[in-house]
Amino acid sequence: MELRTSLRRVHVRIKPIETSLPISWTVTAQNLAEHARNLIHTDVGAQAAGFPRALVAGVTTYAYLTHPVSEAWGKHWLSHGGGELHLRRPVFDHDTVQCVPHTDGDAVEIYAITSEPDQPRATFRAVRDSGPVPAMRAGDVLPVHYLLLEGVHGTDRGLLAGDDLALYAQHNLVHPAVWPTLANDVVHTEIATSSWVHTRSIIRHHARVTAGSHAEIHGTIVDRFTAHGERVVVDFHIVVDGNVVASLEHEAIISLP
Repeated sequence: MELRTSLRRVHVRIKPIETSLPISWTVTAQNLAEHARNLIHTDVGAQAAGFPRALVAGVTTYAYLTHPVSEAWGKHWLSHGGGELHLRRPVFDHDTVQCVPHTDGDAVEIYAITSEPDQPRATFRAVRDSGPVPAMRAGDVLPVHYLLLEGVHGTDRGLLAGDDLALYAQHNLVHPAVWPTLANDVVHTEIATSSWVHTRSIIRHHARVTAGSHAEIHGTIVDRFTAHGERVVVDFHIVVDGNVVASLEHEAIISLP
């Protein structure tokens, strides 16, 4: 008896992780109306602090810096990636901002370039994978804040400030700049007493989040020190449906010198 073995070839389509390199992108900087609550984001408040005109909110600059990264790395970066943001110098309202990528090993650093003398104004060192959720460090625990992630806290955070990347609206995903925005909301409400400035964040994504989700914002002040003003460092966990979806180490000058 002749034994015949028949092999059936099965074709499995595996969608690759986005691995293209980010490319430059240019935008005109603008403040959202909500930012006027911090007077540093108005001409009057900025000039009182010695600046020529309104400073653009750091989270808006961050939204711009994420554009090349999200465009290149897509949904994988939104669920696993992250990076470190440094807001080195102010971006002013109506500045033309070039977001220019520089490859650095496994990371890509995006520079925010304007026409001001000192450049870059801000940098974001983005990584494809930011690792597991870090533990919240010991410190002064802040009240938990609760928020529905929709509109400006959902898909529209970047769009309203000029980030025209369609990814978020197409897939109903929360914009990555929402996470430091939520951190800023807590700093503004619970810590700052006058004009203040966001200076730095380490941001880690642990899951993609759809707009319409309900978020809990847990924060702990882990350090206070003086350097060009009074500063705080706050650990944040953003929780949706019992899971930490984003974590941050967030630094701000809460009292300008």
